[in-house]
Parts: sequence; structure tokens; C-alpha cells
Amino acid sequence: MVREKKLVDEVSGWLRLYDDGSVDRTWTGPPEVKFMADPVPPHDQFIDGVATCDVTVNENSGLRARIYRPEQNPTSGHKLPIVLQFHGGGFCISQPDSFMYYHFYTRLAKSVPAIVVSPYLRLAPENRLPAACDDGYSTFLWLRSLAKGESRMSWLNDHADFTRIFLLGDSSGGNLVHEVAARAGNDDITPLGLAGAIPIHPGFVRSERSKSELEQPESPFLTLDMVDKFLSLALPVGSTKDHPITCPMGEAAKPLEGLNLPPYLFCVAETDLIKDTEMEFYEAMKKANKDVELLISTGVGHSFYLNKIAVDKDPNTAAQTNRLIQGIEEFIKKH
Repeated sequence: MVREKKLVDEVSGWLRLYDDGSVDRTWTGPPEVKFMADPVPPHDQFIDGVATCDVTVNENSGLRARIYRPEQNPTSGHKLPIVLQFHGGGFCISQPDSFMYYHFYTRLAKSVPAIVVSPYLRLAPENRLPAACDDGYSTFLWLRSLAKGESRMSWLNDHADFTRIFLLGDSSGGNLVHEVAARAGNDDITPLGLAGAIPIHPGFVRSERSKSELEQPESPFLTLDMVDKFLSLALPVGSTKDHPITCPMGEAAKPLEGLNLPPYLFCVAETDLIKDTEMEFYEAMKKANKDVELLISTGVGHSFYLNKIAVDKDPNTAAQTNRLIQGIEEFIKKH
């Protein structure tokens, strides 16, 4: 007789955990938004000015990455910066080929212009932290191997400027931006150049609830249930939110003063649930005399620009998305 597995926990329509350890990430929320989580197949032909492909980054681990390459004027001879992008999802859900990322990063690749490289990070709870951080840094080291000529990927070797790498990530991917930047600052990354880091609405929290967590409205992209449950599934067993990956401004983390970090463009949303703890990190960076620039999106919440429905229908979401892309574009041009 086949034993029926039992539901142990569920996270806001995004994820279900069963007593046999299996995880179901099928979207069970409103069906009209399901398309945003659906994968977009790679296409090596340019569609609306961008081509995409999936490549294997690490043969031993099987780690892969999605690459977004904008169409260039063939006579320009101009090499493009690389945006190494880490997707969000509380370390537990999402993929770099999902539509919500596809619609934003194809647009970003064209606007900057830049080649976007986004690894398929291992997800928790099957792979708890620091697995995603290791995958992020492994992808960074793959770029170093390409720059050194130890391996080759034509889209990057022929079209990318390896001296201008920008780390970018949203939500939990923002945590990875800081982790990878800190690791790179402690390593010989020659001949790469780490030109900047762009955490967007990073998942910086602490054990004690902040004022914004208690007062700001929840959204489909962030609820208190998601914050609590995703991090309980993702952090090392026995850890709290005060862990250095989720609270890099806290006492358990290495002092920011001692880290060798590139310039930061730190992006915050005005009505984000975790805005207060994000601002605690920003203030700690300023106190540590780090090069950090603040971009605040007004009247919008966590990861607002990934919500294609809101971008299409709400004038302020559309305007703030334009402003965010413009801010990233200006930061990359400046560095």
C-alpha cells in the first residue's frame, strides 16, 4: 500500500513542504498571475533586441546560468559590461528563466546595454545556505576563467568587458550581492574588474521585528509569512535571522569597515515591509565610510518592478520601474 505523504508546511501559495522531505513549488495562488512564474525557453535568435541561452557554469556541480544578450551595432566594436544577476525568492523559490525576470532583465540588458548572466541557484530547504552564495561566487569565478582564457563562451568572450562586472540582485538575491562582493574583495580576481554592486530590496532583516514589518502593507511578493518561513527553511539549522547572510549589519557579521567592497547602488522601496532593516544596512555602510548611493522608489513595495500586471496597469509602478532602470543605467555608466 502506498503511504500518502502529508503536508508539513506551506508558504503563501508559493511552496509546499511534505513529511517525506519533498517540496512542491507549483503556484497555487490566483491563476491570473501564474504566467509570471512560468519559465521562458531560451532563444538564441534576437527577439525584441535580446537573445537568451542557458550555459553550464560548473561541470562538476552541474550549475547553469541564463544569459541575456542585447543586439549590438555590428560596427561599434564596443564591448559591454556584465551584470551578474542573482534572483530573489527567499532562497527557496524562483528561477532566472521565469517570466517575471525575463520581462525585466531583457529590458535592462537593452537599456544599459549590458550582458546579463543569472545562475540557476540551488534552492532551500533541499540546499540550505550558504549553497546559493556558493553558486553565486562559483558563477563569478567562471567569469574569471573566461577572462583568463581557461574556458570560452563566445557571447561573453567576444562581446563582454570583463573589467566591468556589476553584481545585481533583488530580495534574497540582494543578500547574495553583498556576500559575493565581500568574498571577491578577499580574493585575487585578476583579470576581472568588480566595478559595482546593486542590491535591490535585499532581504536584510533581524530577529526582532522592525517598525516597517509591523506597519507596512503586505504584497504578493512579500508577506511576513514568507519572510519567516522562507528564512526558517533557508538558514543553516539552528540559526536565527541575525545570521550574517540575513543581517550583515548585525553583531554576528564581519564589521563592514574591514570589508573590501566596490561602490554600491542601494535600492529601497518606500512601502517595503523590510524597509527599516534595509536602511539600517545603508546607514551602517555610510558609518563604515563605504561608497554607497541610495535610490528610493516612492509609493511602491517589495520587488514591484517584477509584477508585470502592475507595471502595465498602474502608472506609478510603471514610472518607478522606468526610474529604477534609469538609475541602474546611470550607475553602470558612471563606474
